[in-house]
Amino acid sequence: MGVIRGYIKTNFLLILLLVPLQGLTSEKIHLLIPGGAGGGWDATARGAGDALLRSGLAESVSYENISGGGGTKAIAYLIETANRQQNTLLISSTPIILQALKGIFPQTYKDLVPVATVVADYGAFVVKMDSKYQSWAEIIADYKKDARNVKVAGGSVRGSMDHLVAALAFKQSGADPQQLRYIPYNAGAKAMVGLLSGETQLLSTGLSEAIALMAQSEVRILATTAPQRVAYAPEVPTLHEVGVNAEFTNWRGFFAAPGTSPTQQAHYHQLLNNLYKSKEWEEIRARRGWTHLNVVGEAFSEFLAKQEQELDQIMVELGMKK
Repeated sequence: MGVIRGYIKTNFLLILLLVPLQGLTSEKIHLLIPGGAGGGWDATARGAGDALLRSGLAESVSYENISGGGGTKAIAYLIETANRQQNTLLISSTPIILQALKGIFPQTYKDLVPVATVVADYGAFVVKMDSKYQSWAEIIADYKKDARNVKVAGGSVRGSMDHLVAALAFKQSGADPQQLRYIPYNAGAKAMVGLLSGETQLLSTGLSEAIALMAQSEVRILATTAPQRVAYAPEVPTLHEVGVNAEFTNWRGFFAAPGTSPTQQAHYHQLLNNLYKSKEWEEIRARRGWTHLNVVGEAFSEFLAKQEQELDQIMVELGMKK
């Protein structure tokens, strides 16, 4: 499974077709962030803005944080004020698809204009350093004996990305995902505490979040949902390597307001393509431990549709959606 394999070649061709414009500069770029300061959306938007300025691709960059509704408040604002948002880009990620599938909000990513992804993070399955589980296969074997043996922590509610990614991995390992004992915590840091305290046996989280604790020798990462091993964690195997046909990408990318003209969309595509290739962005990306993922325009729209289909299937199988 997974949504990026079919688009890497497509995206590569798109990049070749986007001929760099010498001296391309946007006078003003406004970045809309659907969460508070310090979160993943905020860090990605501000990192991109910093690189745009330092590389000379933008003359000025402003930021606006609008929290609420799991990101939906910012989406509603962008849609309602679209005629005033000609230079605005909204940062978002995989949860925007989950919001659409849950049907709890009338407006979704389909009401916006997908511009481009910029980075990816992958799911990681983590145990304490002194855990009895040395491999993913041992987790699954114990789970199949009795699902109560394995409690899985996550940093958000049931039906969130941490939950669904774990359910996908268990399902593709031949285990019944409906028996999954998912323990929700209010934030990833608290979920990690739950793991380290022994309240749970396994943590489903983002790979970049798990790397820091692994470096401190507090946890071991049994597997990641990346399509191949990532450069900043070369010792961590993928699910594919442990015999599980599953992968999952938590992308982060930008959307424009509805009604954005094709000319302005092309300008955004070029701007972000140039950002992606700049040394200023590469420095920030490497420091943050983000993985390259640059899917542009129509390929991004197709990417979203594919991931929505996969998440919808998982939610139906878990009884979270009819």
